[in-house]
Amino acid sequence: SVYNLRKGSDKGLSTLPRLNTSAPRCLPSVLTLIEAYSFLTIPLHLRYRPTHRNHVTVSPECIEKFNELKLGKSIKYIIYKLSDDYKEIVVEEASTDAEWEHFQEKIVNAKASYKGKEGKGPRYAVYDFQYELEGGEGTRNKIVFISWSPDDGTLVFPRMTYASSKEALKNALNGLGAEVQANNEDEIEYSTILKDISKGKLVA
Repeated sequence: SVYNLRKGSDKGLSTLPRLNTSAPRCLPSVLTLIEAYSFLTIPLHLRYRPTHRNHVTVSPECIEKFNELKLGKSIKYIIYKLSDDYKEIVVEEASTDAEWEHFQEKIVNAKASYKGKEGKGPRYAVYDFQYELEGGEGTRNKIVFISWSPDDGTLVFPRMTYASSKEALKNALNGLGAEVQANNEDEIEYSTILKDISKGKLVA
């Protein structure tokens, strides 16, 4: 009766229908199947993005050296890297060397390690380009932000962390004139980059 149910009577409770809990435990739940399907439909390069716990900061020296390059013009390029614990973007090198080949060699030979493994290293860089315009229109300078992330030989975690942390560094550097994304050695040739930033007005 209703009275017995309200009082918590064993007799009243015993009259309630019981759920069938004998379904095979080996069958996955509908929710589990939905979660698995959702994960598999996410593009591979987006599945393992670093979470907020891997938030990366920008070292003050990154900005200080950039301002020296921008205002003093004594520095030709700066190479940035992530610290060994992948928590901070730091200056790897700031150089007055105007030889592009020396800069390119440092970039393409960079390394990155994670959990005891080593691979090719992504890097960020800024380079002060100077070039002549066609038709005698004069000389131009552009401070170019270069994001280097080789397609082959790079460990997944460094590659993903560099990709997700790029905007933090770009936003901290006020005065960038152009941006180049390079994923193979052909894309980091001097002539290739200069053609991109000069919008086809490069003098051969």
